[in-house]
Amino acid sequence: MSDDLVAIARGRGRKAPSAFRTISEVAEELRIPQHVLRFWETKFPQLKPLKRGGGRRYYRPEDIALLRRISELLYTQGYTIKGVQRLLREGGRDEVHGELPLPEPPDAPPGSIRAILEELEDLAAELHALAGR
Repeated sequence: MSDDLVAIARGRGRKAPSAFRTISEVAEELRIPQHVLRFWETKFPQLKPLKRGGGRRYYRPEDIALLRRISELLYTQGYTIKGVQRLLREGGRDEVHGELPLPEPPDAPPGSIRAILEELEDLAAELHALAGR
């Protein structure tokens, strides 16, 4: 294969940041199963990928950013679906895209992930202090 064909083949599959993505591309990029993405569409009306012939979904960059933030809130911050729905409803789409630290989820149980993380950080600081003696 000529160098030109290799360069074209390597470039293939790379889309511009503004390009629309299929559900399989988004699922792969965010490491979230396709059925979860479809489920989130039923729970978050702000998610509105374009649907074309045969029901194929095409996600805009802003849809992907919202999916990434929902994933972060659910899987990293410890919010429930209802908690994320409340954030989207009360703060609007733009606030949820923000990078500001969020308060503890109101529906988080005692001993939530955030509290455990703080306790681990305190223990780590104590261990570092003991090791320095």
